[in-house]
Amino acid sequence: MSATVQTNLSRRDFLAATLNATIGACSMAALNPHGTQAAEAPARAAKVRFGFTTYEWGKDWDLPTLIANLQKAQVFGVELRTSAAYAHGVELALSPEKRREGKKRFADSPITLLGVASGERMDWPEPEKLKAAIEAAKAHVKLSHDIGGSGVRVFPNQWHPNVSHQQTIEQIARALNEIGGFAADYAQEIRLEAHGPVGELPTLRAIMDRVTQPAVRIKLNSEVRDTEGQGFEANFNLVKKYLGHTLHVHDLKDRAFPYQLQIDLLVKMNRDG
Repeated sequence: MSATVQTNLSRRDFLAATLNATIGACSMAALNPHGTQAAEAPARAAKVRFGFTTYEWGKDWDLPTLIANLQKAQVFGVELRTSAAYAHGVELALSPEKRREGKKRFADSPITLLGVASGERMDWPEPEKLKAAIEAAKAHVKLSHDIGGSGVRVFPNQWHPNVSHQQTIEQIARALNEIGGFAADYAQEIRLEAHGPVGELPTLRAIMDRVTQPAVRIKLNSEVRDTEGQGFEANFNLVKKYLGHTLHVHDLKDRAFPYQLQIDLLVKMNRDG
């Protein structure tokens, strides 16, 4: 879909069609997995806000178009995906001048840049690939800082043959401690997304138990597997003290995932993000 067509969409159409948003809205009419209406959210002012991430939608929008479309749709937060030639052009190769220009564009608009979503993963068994991922993650920290963002998404990601799960967990934690210490100097949050086979919430808790840098946080990914074992709330409780300021939601009409419960739990803990 072209940027021109997107610009002409109504806010209702925009929100209804968006399958990959950054934050779920507290007021959305979610249903539980049994098809009945979910319990009412706690009666308090919600700080959870709805935003947007450039993935399928938004990949063809340059920064002026992106900002204009989000402003028209009244979606006031955005996360920029990188490393895939998106039209917004916010990549590691961006010059200092262009970084300042991008920062000013957001500062002059009502849209908050939440940060960048890198594709860097911390599971590589090959030392040279792991080092390259760590250094690229640090470069994304600088990029996010330079354009006015507040954090960088990274992946845990895969298990590998002939490498124990324990070894992978400890390796990821060490890498996150290195990146997290670096990020703290730039006032950035490292957002470890619940992505890939290593991204199950109990495993992320095991990783975070070994992370000492407070700048490292967990980014929920709203997957059905989060409901396994003792259920979503139990898995959520394992990681809630480590949650960062962003999370991903997907198809809000998917009844297999308890969106309303997730939002209720975030509101209950007074989560601001």
